[in-house]
Amino acid sequence: MTKRRMWRLLALLFAFSLVAAACGGGDDDADADASETETETTAAPSEGDDMAEEEEMAEEEDEGATGALGGAAAEEDIEAAVAGEDEDEEMADEEMMDEEMMFDRSTIEGIFEEATARRAKAVASLTEKIESGEYGVGDDGILRGPAGFEIDISACPDDWSNTTGITDSQIRIGHTTAQSGNLAAYGNIAYGWENYFNWLNDNDPIMVGDSPRDLTLIIKDDAYVAAQTIEFVDELIEAENVFSILTLGSPNTLAVYDKINAECIPHPFVMTGHPAWGDPVNHPWTTIMQMSYSTESILWGAWIRENLSDLLPVKVAGLVMDNDFGLAYELGFEEWAHENTDVVSEFLPVRHDPAAPTLTNEMTTVLAFDPDVFISMTAGNPCLLAIQEAGQSGLIENVRDKGGVLFTPSVCKAVANYMEPAGDASDGWWIVGGGGKDTTDSKFADEPFITWLNDNLAAGDLDPGNSLNGVGYMYGYPYGEALRIAAELPGGLNRTNFILAVRSIDIYHPMLLDGIITQLNGNADAYFVEGSDFSQFDAAGQTWNQVGAVVDVNGKSTNCAWDKDNGGCR
Repeated sequence: MTKRRMWRLLALLFAFSLVAAACGGGDDDADADASETETETTAAPSEGDDMAEEEEMAEEEDEGATGALGGAAAEEDIEAAVAGEDEDEEMADEEMMDEEMMFDRSTIEGIFEEATARRAKAVASLTEKIESGEYGVGDDGILRGPAGFEIDISACPDDWSNTTGITDSQIRIGHTTAQSGNLAAYGNIAYGWENYFNWLNDNDPIMVGDSPRDLTLIIKDDAYVAAQTIEFVDELIEAENVFSILTLGSPNTLAVYDKINAECIPHPFVMTGHPAWGDPVNHPWTTIMQMSYSTESILWGAWIRENLSDLLPVKVAGLVMDNDFGLAYELGFEEWAHENTDVVSEFLPVRHDPAAPTLTNEMTTVLAFDPDVFISMTAGNPCLLAIQEAGQSGLIENVRDKGGVLFTPSVCKAVANYMEPAGDASDGWWIVGGGGKDTTDSKFADEPFITWLNDNLAAGDLDPGNSLNGVGYMYGYPYGEALRIAAELPGGLNRTNFILAVRSIDIYHPMLLDGIITQLNGNADAYFVEGSDFSQFDAAGQTWNQVGAVVDVNGKSTNCAWDKDNGGCR
């Protein structure tokens, strides 16, 4: 199997869910010594390149390398999905649909009833396997779970405890995030997450034995500086004695996930889509929440192929945050472009300092490149700056005059934070949105879960008009479900039961679009969200309009053992 064939098949799968659009008019590590902005032009190889390179690539694959685009589905699974030949999957989908029809998702009561039923089903299944000795910690010190999932508990530190962080009154959870600096807006997610936990404490508390425990969130502001994240994680482990940890940011998480796993501390649903979190073998305590950046890179390419056929091959410019987060995007799209020269003739990544107050120089470089497609591969306030600079520099007009398009990244879907402040310049931008619902978007305002969470935010003196507060529920909801499942397993709430619950989770997530499946399955499925919408922003209505059907390849993504030194999955 060659990479070229795999990616072409992926594009074909995604194309089935795309609707061709008329595009002519509508369209971190932030240390003080961050490297200066770099620009590098990569010319995609021509079709006439000799066979040596393809043979070398094939040899690399035989050795197990999967390149920067780890997280892509296996070829045979894609072929089956495209041909509609996966009968087992069709049967599973039919059974799921029958189960879902038993509950009324048009009411908050129906949503909670479904959640209760799914938890009961998970508890029954896991309990049976634990009591039979198939799952759980065996006499050999190995924790076993679904699909070959294993952790050698005997390798944990000598002072490790399965119940660290659980006191007579609390379950202590540590969280590092950015509440200052260029990505400070993301710190609001923590407030929303805490607001959801406060609701659980007051209405449906986690039980340890016969007594409730308050979920207590211990928040540390690392300002999106990885060195500070390291310091705070040490503090959370050694001084705060937390039960589990949640981190935000790719460079920040890459700096600490080795230690968190060595300390045998649950680290689920991290707030970043880096593909490295899909590594249940080498980092079993860490799991991903959102769609991976590798998947997003493929979806950009698939959309371009399907919708810009009259312009192909196109020149693509990317504004890249100059850290591990931006690198994941850059490597992913660059490798896809390298293998799809009929779609992308040239790709120019223009890197920017994460702490840069402006992007004028970078956007001037982009404009001089004269791209047909522009992709913002950044995060936080730079997303807003990119849209503003694209408007002021004339880039938006230039791209659209040629029939091209501009993309903003999935991590900057929040209307109130990134699109509304950009004014008219935000109109017509595209996004591979990851399937999430913006809690300030009028089209979702009357949905029961959105109404309920916005009422909770207001009651907690948080602004429902800031959708990043709402995103806290996006992360808090599966975290809470896993905690409640773990608390009902034999032995009650502890770290090993919690990670078993996480690695087996199968829930309906009311903050994701219909068609996005949210599951994990041990070593076999390490990505919680594997689908997305394609949407275009309407500045007049302040809303993302979905174009075409949701794309989902649940359970098809390959695991990713990230190579920190060279980048990419191995």
